[in-house]
Amino acid sequence: MAHIPDRGLRATQSALVAALALSIIGCHGIPPVDTKQLDDAGMAYDSIRELVALHITALEVTQVATAREAGISDPTSVALVRIFHNRHQPFDAGEAAAGLAQAHASDETILELARLNELGFAAGEFQAMLLAGLSDQIVLAVARHRARNEPVLSGASLARLKNAGVRESTLLELARRGVPDSKASEMLRVRRHGGTDADILGHFTGS
Repeated sequence: MAHIPDRGLRATQSALVAALALSIIGCHGIPPVDTKQLDDAGMAYDSIRELVALHITALEVTQVATAREAGISDPTSVALVRIFHNRHQPFDAGEAAAGLAQAHASDETILELARLNELGFAAGEFQAMLLAGLSDQIVLAVARHRARNEPVLSGASLARLKNAGVRESTLLELARRGVPDSKASEMLRVRRHGGTDADILGHFTGS
C-alpha cells in the first residue's frame, strides 16, 4: 500500500469534512463553516464531524481550536460544545478552558466547571488558584459553592492560608464546608499565633 504523506492525509481529511458540511447544508439549509482551524489544531476527522453535526459556528470553531491547541483532548472539546449547546448557549469559553489547561487542570476538571456553568469570568480566578499550587479538588469545591451562590473562601484567601503552612487536606475541607471569605483573616491570625490545622478545623465549621 502506498504511503500517504501527512500533508496529503490532512488535505484528504479537510476535503472529507467539507463534503460532510455540504451534505448537512443540503439537508438543513445551514451555511457552511470552515473547519480548517480545527484541522490545523490537530483535531481528528471524526471529532470535527461531530462538531459539524452540532452546527458549530465560525466563532465556536475558533474557540474550540484555541482549547485544542492548549492540549485539551478531542472528546473533551466536543463535550464542552455539547454542554454549552444543551444550555442553548454558544461555546465561548475556549480561551478560559485553554488557560486552565495551561495551569495543568485536568480535562475532567474543565468539564465539571463547564457543567457547573463556572467556565466564564470565574475561570481566571480558578487558573490563578492552580498556579498558586492549589489542587483541582479545591478549585471544584469552591466552584460548587459559587454555582449555588453560597459563601466560600476565595482563591486568594486559600492561597494565603497555603503560604501560611495550612495543609492541602485542611484547605480542601474548609472549601467543602463553605467557610465564608470573611473568616480568612481570623484563620490567618489563629495560624500565626501557633494554631494547628486541627484548631482551624475545630473553630471554623462553615457558613
